[in-house]
Amino acid sequence: MIDRTWTLFLDRDGIVNERIVGGYVKDFNQFVLKNDFLEAMPKLNSLFGKVIIVTNQQGVGKGLVSLNEVNMIHDSLLKELSLKSISIDKIYVCPHLAQMHCNCRKPEIGMGLLAQKDFPDISFSKSVMIGDSLSDLIFGKRLKMKTVYIPESNTAIPTEVFDYADYICNNLVDFYKLIE
Repeated sequence: MIDRTWTLFLDRDGIVNERIVGGYVKDFNQFVLKNDFLEAMPKLNSLFGKVIIVTNQQGVGKGLVSLNEVNMIHDSLLKELSLKSISIDKIYVCPHLAQMHCNCRKPEIGMGLLAQKDFPDISFSKSVMIGDSLSDLIFGKRLKMKTVYIPESNTAIPTEVFDYADYICNNLVDFYKLIE
């Protein structure tokens, strides 16, 4: 039973906002919040004690957007969400290229460990990771979280997902209905 002692971890692109296929969100004007996120989050905020976003932002490593610009996008996001009574406790970003093999890029667990350092009451056994990629699910499993896969619309679910996803939902509203 999920209660306020649980933490919800969310991927960003494809879960919180619309993914720019083949591109990167470079400023807040390109950041389009997903309708199911806006609908589900007030309810999810009432169930979970904390909500954390963990996001790989390789566009920084590629020089397409600066870390400062990503932080400004996130500051604007948090302000807009607070006006909608949606609470995100913190956003963690990995700005590195995949080939750097850093410990913070999902599926590595560095961002999860940073969240637990910042919020010592986080228990990964009482956490849920929701994402739209295999790396999100592996990240969650490595930390012993429950994992939820939300596929991009109109795409086949990769076979490997079934090895890592505890649940597969169409969107965040379906996830909320599953746990309410």
